[in-house]
Amino acid sequence: MTKLLDGKVAVVTGAASGIGRVCVRALARAGAAVVVADVNFGGAGAVASEIIAEGGRAEPVAVDLGDAGQIAAMIERAVSLFGRLDILHNNAAATHLASTRDLNVADMDPQVWDQSLRINLTGTMLATKLALPYLIAAGESSIVNTSSGAGLAGDIGHTAYGVSKAGINALTLYTAAQYGNAGVRCNAIAPGLVVTPATEETYAGPMKEFMLRHHLTPRLGQPDDIAALVVFLCSAQAGFITGQVISVDGGLGSHQPYLADVKGSV
Repeated sequence: MTKLLDGKVAVVTGAASGIGRVCVRALARAGAAVVVADVNFGGAGAVASEIIAEGGRAEPVAVDLGDAGQIAAMIERAVSLFGRLDILHNNAAATHLASTRDLNVADMDPQVWDQSLRINLTGTMLATKLALPYLIAAGESSIVNTSSGAGLAGDIGHTAYGVSKAGINALTLYTAAQYGNAGVRCNAIAPGLVVTPATEETYAGPMKEFMLRHHLTPRLGQPDDIAALVVFLCSAQAGFITGQVISVDGGLGSHQPYLADVKGSV
């Protein structure tokens, strides 16, 4: 049976762990040759080895999205090794800043703001810019950006992260508008709460129950929920879908803010 992405070549950033690891493995299982790109080169190598052991084609690449030269080298490595580029999945983000130092506006450290936007937003723009000539040459190509529910609604913290993700939403629309006629589709996925090994302890016990109250589904998100949509958006089956920011959040962002309290009182 022909796989959805046979003959395609994909670059995935932030692919050494978490959602990125699951997404790059899903792309490989769908038939794509993949560049496993991450600032953690050891982790990227381990994921690439897993893919190769399953019969796929993969190459680990070290990339710091704050370094334009490393981003260029990542794209060139993909093309020199596999001969083309069909898919760019801009997944990486400086989540370590969001979890520790990214505060409210009044307490914002300008360095954290600058670093968050430089890695999350400018890094995504540069990867897109440098990949576009190859994506246009390939024809019927796809860019999938990882946004976040944090870019669609306000919160009490994580301000720089949320603003960077809102910028990715706009970048997605502009890229789709400018390069659709050249055969490049561009969409974004906005995950809600996705439980990964890194966040499993955080969302256990009372916190898990609290978050479930605000979901419309009986469970929290899993990385496979995101990976399935990434593969679909990169395939010919999604050939008429572009310029969209798609929430994958179990309905978390779709309802009135008082819904959970009302449901709990009736």
